[in-house]
Amino acid sequence: MAKTKSKKGTRLGRESKPKYLGVKLFEGQKVRPGMIIIRQRGTKFLPGKNVSLGRDYTIYAKKEGVVHFREKRKRLFNKSQRRSKVVDVL
Repeated sequence: MAKTKSKKGTRLGRESKPKYLGVKLFEGQKVRPGMIIIRQRGTKFLPGKNVSLGRDYTIYAKKEGVVHFREKRKRLFNKSQRRSKVVDVL
């Protein structure tokens, strides 16, 4: 029998790396094409002018400019509405 415990106990593969999600560039900051503005899961923020949405819902700039955020009402399929945040590069 071991007198002391082993250095690292097992967690059965549940220990995952952090995903580093969130807003990377804030309003008023300059961007170049291809720069990531937001990393997110799902469409919490929607793409606006000169901005595109990646496969993993990452929002990135398509043109050079300055980041702007705004709110807009979006109509859903069941005819209800929600306020959504939109990201633009102007």
